[in-house]
Amino acid sequence: MEIPTTLWTGGLAPDQDLVLPAPPQDPEMRESVSVWLFDDAGRFAFPRMGIEAEGHSWDNRRVQGNFAFADGRVLNGAGMGAAHAPTGPDGEPTIFGAGPIRFRCVAPFQRWTMHWHGPARDGSVEQQIHGGFGAGGTTVDVALDVEMEMVTPAWVQDNATDTSQMSEIEQANAAAMGLGYRLEHHFLATGSYRVGGETFAFSGRGTRIHRQSVRSLTGFFGHCWLSAVFPNGDAFGCIAYPPREGSGDAYSYNDAILFKGGRMIPAKIAKAPFLRRIVAQGDDVTVELDSELGRTVIAGRTALSTFRIGNPDIGGLNLQQSGALFEWDGQQAYGMVERSTHESLTTIG
Repeated sequence: MEIPTTLWTGGLAPDQDLVLPAPPQDPEMRESVSVWLFDDAGRFAFPRMGIEAEGHSWDNRRVQGNFAFADGRVLNGAGMGAAHAPTGPDGEPTIFGAGPIRFRCVAPFQRWTMHWHGPARDGSVEQQIHGGFGAGGTTVDVALDVEMEMVTPAWVQDNATDTSQMSEIEQANAAAMGLGYRLEHHFLATGSYRVGGETFAFSGRGTRIHRQSVRSLTGFFGHCWLSAVFPNGDAFGCIAYPPREGSGDAYSYNDAILFKGGRMIPAKIAKAPFLRRIVAQGDDVTVELDSELGRTVIAGRTALSTFRIGNPDIGGLNLQQSGALFEWDGQQAYGMVERSTHESLTTIG
């Protein structure tokens, strides 16, 4: 079934999947590309590889590189990186890079590549949970080269910059999501992954995010975000924020999508698995979604986890960026889990 271009792009123009060719005029405007990628065999995952470039520091960008193995080994390449030139071989602004990581838009909303060539700190998820990650300064060289083909229409959040007609709660949620646009796209991938002296060829699947927006996380107080694409082509994505005082709702922000039978079906989260237990694997992340299909239950258990515990830069939230093995209508696939909750609401172990 062929999907019209306007539906495939989520209503955005094709050039909105290109990158900014120069620093934006607004110093708070940011461009961000991130990828969540999972080996189909479950051996390893890359639960957020990304770049955040902000107008006020355009040439010095925040880099994130999460590498997780099924046995609990974790590599972390987070830091700052110098910007790469944006012009691709076709003369268009298609390259978004910083330090060891580079993304390239080969065909907007269709094909992207990702490359990481550089060091990462070596440790374990248990060290991330209990402290002491990367003790001794052990690093390992990593080379990751990936080609990604988008396989679902883009799921888009497009927030107007004029928030004057929004309620106070809606304004806070829009600021946290970003004033501008954000798109989320499922993909299938092939790649090569070298860690030290060991090399893996792999096929995988995951989620790509591209945003251009002004985003404020001041007062951000947690979220639950899940996404996966299954072998039969069905997929889902969902994001919820916990209730804000005075909202009167179970979740102050609630948005979801189901892709089934070649159709994008709007949905809402009926039951979200917010972060309450800090465990390396096996936490229940089953999510329930309501749509025209009725109640859809997608079962999940965490795996291939990474954590940041007690982050002062985001209000003391514990952050999980991980994978999960999801099951929906007899189909299984690894997909993404990102959850944040104030440390007062979580227990370790």
